[in-house]
Amino acid sequence: MNTMAAAGSAVAGPDLAGPDLAGPAGPLACRTRLTPGPVAAAQARRQVQAAIAAWGVNVDADVAVLLTSDLVTHAIRHAPGGAVILGIRCTSRQLRVDVHDCARTPLMPVGVKAGPSLVLVASLSAEWGRYQTPAGKAVYFTLAVQPDLAAV
Repeated sequence: MNTMAAAGSAVAGPDLAGPDLAGPAGPLACRTRLTPGPVAAAQARRQVQAAIAAWGVNVDADVAVLLTSDLVTHAIRHAPGGAVILGIRCTSRQLRVDVHDCARTPLMPVGVKAGPSLVLVASLSAEWGRYQTPAGKAVYFTLAVQPDLAAV
């Protein structure tokens, strides 16, 4: 499944604040089931680059791609061979990328530091977090839209 259109609620987890870029139909959003295995990270990077370009989002595309790769690699490592879903959502204030996996392992307690694989996400994103889903768990990051940054 790969959709890149206006959608009301394509990504679960904490709500995004701010007016939508897509108007009355909702925020710009897409959701893609990634090919299992090492190719998933490259596929996710291409999807994020395409969404940023298609939607004209003023964020640092290089950072978005780097953090997306980090989250997908993390998901593959913790749920090898399982389904990995990429969700991208954008409002006028932020770009949000969620990576869902099917690992049934419980989330680490809130006070626990990010592992080495999430250090980049923690340091370069405006916000990041994780949440349980019916199928497993998800990790997300947001990047603030920068009005003075030329869209990629």
